Amino acid sequence: AGRRTSTPRGPSCRLPSKAAGRRAVGQSGETAASGSGVIIGKNDTELLVVTNHHVVENSSSLSVQFVDGKSADAEIKGEDSSADLAVIAIKLSDLSKETLEKIKVAEFGDSDSLQVGDQVIAIGNALGYGQSVTTGIVSAKDREIETENGTESGLIQTDAAINPGNSGGALLNMSGQVIGINV
Repeated sequence: AGRRTSTPRGPSCRLPSKAAGRRAVGQSGETAASGSGVIIGKNDTELLVVTNHHVVENSSSLSVQFVDGKSADAEIKGEDSSADLAVIAIKLSDLSKETLEKIKVAEFGDSDSLQVGDQVIAIGNALGYGQSVTTGIVSAKDREIETENGTESGLIQTDAAINPGNSGGALLNMSGQVIGINV
């Protein structure tokens, strides 16, 4: 379960970060970048969010904005650049009671049971404007694509619009379960 998704055209909570390097737009120095994430767990002290590695790489700081517009600082807990995945954590003590009441841990579905033609929903932070939702179908499974970092394999291809800023967001089945992470 939990494959990454691709789209022929090219996460939830928003992940604005301070990033330097090749993803930066404009003048040199630190600039804000954004992506999406999926809440995957909660323990006694932290909320855990999965996103794409490329969303948080080279970040000097991370801030997560939730669906209610409230933000909190986050830290990277783990990264896997070859899978383009990262897990970040937000201290529960940094979140208001109101925010905690408006969010929940995602439920995961079985991406192996997907069939070509199944309907899917892509959720993310399209173009950095906030939560967006698009729909489509599974166009193909187990796709491989070449990137500047090597070959990405095992991807779900969908025709749901996945725009810049959707990286790290959820691809859902029609039961609302996470079956992939948008790239």
